[in-house]
Amino acid sequence: MKNREEFLDEGLRLGTWLSSGAPVVSEMAAQFSFDWFLLDLEHGSGSEEQLLQSLRAMSESPARLIVRVPGFLPEMIGRVLDWGADGIMLPHVSSAQQAIDCVAAMRYPPVGWRGYSSTVRAYRYGLDSPENPQEVKPLCFAQIEDVEGVRNVHDIAAVDGVDVLFVGPADLKLALNHQPPEHAIDFEEALRQVAAAAKVYGKKAGILLRDRHDFVNLLSIGYSCIAIDSDLGILRKGYQGLMAWYKQVNV
Repeated sequence: MKNREEFLDEGLRLGTWLSSGAPVVSEMAAQFSFDWFLLDLEHGSGSEEQLLQSLRAMSESPARLIVRVPGFLPEMIGRVLDWGADGIMLPHVSSAQQAIDCVAAMRYPPVGWRGYSSTVRAYRYGLDSPENPQEVKPLCFAQIEDVEGVRNVHDIAAVDGVDVLFVGPADLKLALNHQPPEHAIDFEEALRQVAAAAKVYGKKAGILLRDRHDFVNLLSIGYSCIAIDSDLGILRKGYQGLMAWYKQVNV
């Protein structure tokens, strides 16, 4: 099992998004020295069966393999951890109670209520079963994606077992566009509030980055768990570049 504390130490943890669901793409991405990968079951194109294949294809990578589930689904959370995921990303966390419930679904009794089997893939089918299952602590990424989540971010950060406060920029920007004007905060202020809460409680602040020009600014604010782009985005840009080149030479 991978060292959890090492991931949470100070310093940048660079990741990327895997949304295609294609195990061969996941396997190729795992050849590069990212610190973590996000395998997406919320908006991604892959099935649970493909997720298992991707986890197998990436098993030699030292990177942490984080699975974003579609919502608070305890059975799915337990299953993907049994399959070998190193952590869970829960979308749309807007309260401390949601974070508490997610941590409980990820951990074994007496701390949580995840069902235990010593023979699952995560423990090499019984060859590497933990001596003390209650000490197994998968990484927990709580996604902050709405106004309520930002306003409650200190309560969420205070939850024992939440490791990363992870901003979902697309959903958060959409939510901020529909605030009552008398209480409105802008996106930059929301980013700063999330980073500040993470710092106070010794957690990491994370975000998905589409525009690389924002990278230095995010580091300066305090973001240290950054995912740059996605497999689908990289493919799209590659094809766009190819067609732009073709149009220039095909005159």
